Amino acid sequence: MIQLTGIADEAGAALETQIRAHQELGWDSIESRVIEVDGVKGNLHEVPEETFDKACGILSDAGMKVCGFGSIIANWAHTVEEDFSITEAEIARAIPRMQRLGTQLIRVMSYAVRKDAEGNDLADQMEEERFRRMREIHRRFADAGLTVVHENCMNYGGMSVSHALKLQENVPGLKWVFDTGNPVFNQDRDHPGQMQDSWAFYQAVKPHIVHVHVKDGRYNAAKKDADYTYPGEGEGQTERIMRDLIETGYEGYISIEPHVAVVFHGAGAADELDPEAKAREQYDSYVRYGRELQAMLQRLGAPLA
Repeated sequence: MIQLTGIADEAGAALETQIRAHQELGWDSIESRVIEVDGVKGNLHEVPEETFDKACGILSDAGMKVCGFGSIIANWAHTVEEDFSITEAEIARAIPRMQRLGTQLIRVMSYAVRKDAEGNDLADQMEEERFRRMREIHRRFADAGLTVVHENCMNYGGMSVSHALKLQENVPGLKWVFDTGNPVFNQDRDHPGQMQDSWAFYQAVKPHIVHVHVKDGRYNAAKKDADYTYPGEGEGQTERIMRDLIETGYEGYISIEPHVAVVFHGAGAADELDPEAKAREQYDSYVRYGRELQAMLQRLGAPLA
């Protein structure tokens, strides 16, 4: 069976808002990245213990599960040059919190792409150090009975298909969360001057996919980013990928990450609105996105839980 969820902070910062959106969609879990409880805001594995305790109570009272942690471990804000103790501390905080919530999956990345002062990729991406660190991240969670999933995003493993496969080869057993929309705004280092192809990247890592993110959009060269759309309206080949997942028996979560009203690492369409209108647009677009994806999957014959 396929289960639907979403990266819930895209519905709103407050945990109660995130839960309300998922309840409105009829979903019983969230993929948690950033939460806000009593005015304290941060990633679920980074907020103070008191805030985390309160979050656990709110989730429990609502009967809402956390199916995955959208961690900051080795993400695009971390460099491979920084002290590994930073990563180790994040792992140490995440594991007991995952265990307390009964969460199996944690999303990680493979550190930011190394660039020169002009923003060009460096020839030396410190691959061996990346691979060593990624093996250690994978091992520590595996030893705790938890599953690391690597995302094809703005990181080493997301630079191209060849980078993804090299990472896979050097981190045995690594699993993937594939994001349909990330290739739309990522350069293809295998084909300089081109953007990545979502279908090609999906096919390359498909044997290792255990979780899926859905976003969609059309690349806007003027702003060097995507104009984000509802599922199936962009260049992410979302419907083609959803059909293939269904036809090949995918069982797991498909998680929405709309970006249509908010972009986690940049400016979003709702940023020009006043705070109240922005919050309303963020929430409403999130719920609409979930409904449109669910309708697409039902039309394609998906076995939804």
